[in-house]
Amino acid sequence: MSNDMDTDDDPEDGGPDSAEESPAAFEDAVDDIDDVDGIESVRDGDDDESGVPDGNEGTIDDLGSEVEIDAPVDEENAEDDILGGLKIDSTHDIEVPDRLVDQVIGQDHARDVVKKAAKQRRHVMMIGSPGTGKSMLAKAMSQLLPKEELQDVLVYHNPDDGNEPKVRTVPAGKGDQIVDAHKEEARKRNQMRSFLMWIIIAIVIGYALLIVQQPLLGILAAGVIYLAFRYGSRGNDAMIPNLLVNNAEQNTAPFEDATGAHAGALLGDVRHDPFQSGGMETPSHDRVEPGAIHKANKGVLFVDEINTLDIRSQQKLMTAIQEGKFSITGQSERSSGAMVQTEPVPCDFIMIAAGNLDAMENMHPALRSRIKGYGYEVYMDDTIEDEAEMRRKYTRFIAQEVEKDGRLPHFDREAVEEVILEARRRAGRKGHLTLKLRDLGGLVRVAGDIARAEDKEYTEREDVLQAKRRSRSIEQQLADNYIERRKDYELTVNQGDVIGRVNGLAVMGEDSGIVLPVMAEVTPSQGPGEVIATGQLKEMAQEAVQNVSAIIKKFSDEDITERDVHIQFVQAGEGGVDGDSASITVATAVISALEDVPVEQNMAMTGSLSVRGDVLPVGGVTHKIEAAAKSGLDKVIIPKANEQDVMIEEEYEEMIEIIPVSHISEVLEVALAGEPEKDGLVDRLKNITGKALEQREVGRSGGSPSPQ
Repeated sequence: MSNDMDTDDDPEDGGPDSAEESPAAFEDAVDDIDDVDGIESVRDGDDDESGVPDGNEGTIDDLGSEVEIDAPVDEENAEDDILGGLKIDSTHDIEVPDRLVDQVIGQDHARDVVKKAAKQRRHVMMIGSPGTGKSMLAKAMSQLLPKEELQDVLVYHNPDDGNEPKVRTVPAGKGDQIVDAHKEEARKRNQMRSFLMWIIIAIVIGYALLIVQQPLLGILAAGVIYLAFRYGSRGNDAMIPNLLVNNAEQNTAPFEDATGAHAGALLGDVRHDPFQSGGMETPSHDRVEPGAIHKANKGVLFVDEINTLDIRSQQKLMTAIQEGKFSITGQSERSSGAMVQTEPVPCDFIMIAAGNLDAMENMHPALRSRIKGYGYEVYMDDTIEDEAEMRRKYTRFIAQEVEKDGRLPHFDREAVEEVILEARRRAGRKGHLTLKLRDLGGLVRVAGDIARAEDKEYTEREDVLQAKRRSRSIEQQLADNYIERRKDYELTVNQGDVIGRVNGLAVMGEDSGIVLPVMAEVTPSQGPGEVIATGQLKEMAQEAVQNVSAIIKKFSDEDITERDVHIQFVQAGEGGVDGDSASITVATAVISALEDVPVEQNMAMTGSLSVRGDVLPVGGVTHKIEAAAKSGLDKVIIPKANEQDVMIEEEYEEMIEIIPVSHISEVLEVALAGEPEKDGLVDRLKNITGKALEQREVGRSGGSPSPQ
């Protein structure tokens, strides 16, 4: 995307033509500008690059390169060691890289894409969970773009049409010099006019006093002369250009975060002028304000949650991307600035749009097409494989967070191990580490604050454990309060046998679980039998109930065509029930009610269910198991495919028994009570499904289906 905007100023004044300036004034301005090194090239409209370094091409080529940790490594024990074989006593022994791109942990694919985008000046859209490094990669790209292309943007008064200010671009750092030269010229002119004014006033007053002898008339005449000169001097100030974008002190390419920006902040604006006449007005070019797209010229414009921009702003942003320049006008129709529209202002930026998966739903299709057609789309990973090299990088991540904060004590070896164990747990997958490093960084800072409050030299494991308790999310705190309140009102049933009641499990937020009882009752129907589920079920949960009804018809001897099956999710709350992880819970409750066989209440269960009775994996298993343990339950049933994902805290390991299952018949065999009734029902189910189970065992592949 190139910008062919005219950068040539008038060869004699360093700015646009002005009929209001005398030739002598032009020459004075030229002399002043010539006194500043390098301005000749600006006057000639020639971007002199002879004194500019060659840029950061080597840096761009290095993007995505592996940065070795400068610490001894025990390669023999690296795989078994939590720190990946690092021989360190604390994070103080880890050297933190200077470049931001070298500090990125994981996201190898995204780093490769950013490398190509920085080198070829392509747009990028990053979609993924919050805290996975989208903004960090955007800032890293701004550090890799060449600096020698940066420009200053000047806005000049237009003598032909004051509502259409002229725009000129000059190499970075020269805008200040031009403005200073114009200010000096205006100061000299004002001094000369003031000197002339006082001479004329003195002559008039002298004439009135000595010759006419009318002092009052002399004072009035002097006042008129003073106002006339002051009014005329405003034209000198109007000739001073407005330095719209100043990159003089910019060490890297600009990075502008326009997340949540309103139209004026994003696209530029013209301030309202309450005094629009009578010599008190502010020149229109002085009221022009740059937008983020103009400040990001030759750099990076980062917009997170891109779908929150209104459609009109997205349309105009699309125009700016395509044209590489965009005029500034007043954004409010009721403002005097709405009558002002500048010449097109350069906005040749690389756009990095970011957001969650829902960001694509409300994003303008043409804007997404523009980004995709001239760039890349990247999905940010939530987890990464747990390898020795990656664990070493996580150790460096902790050192980075400590150095970045500047006030935290470094972490000793045991504290680092505990943080990495927490990264495993938060991943929710066996053999993986979480890449939601913003949340993990919060844990590091809380642990460091605790150690600092106790004036410790190093942050210790106990500080990390305490930080985990203190830094619980709102959902975790609500879930714990929910569990305690249920105990107070004896709503949690964790012993005995009950017909048609099963302790289900659900997740609240992303990192907390609750026990959600499900009750079922079968009643005679007044018409065709139907399945009625209550508890604010959302679409996916309703579909799961329908799937369960197919299993009930297949596995039960009861004729339910003339009976209603009522299913209640007890105290589901305002949020209702979403997802299908309660499928085996619903199936067990309904079969219990139909067959009049009680269910053991000292256990809970979670798992999705296929229409053929297979138990499928679900998410949040670790948090659900911990919720069951907190509620005083003894056993929990989970899908066998999720067995590898269980990473509960040590304090819960002895409190609860985990039972993995792969078919509904196994669930019923464990959950139902009453030996004669249960045995007869389970035997019947096994006879019905025996052949299917044998075929499934023979044809089963090595992989497991993804969590639902």
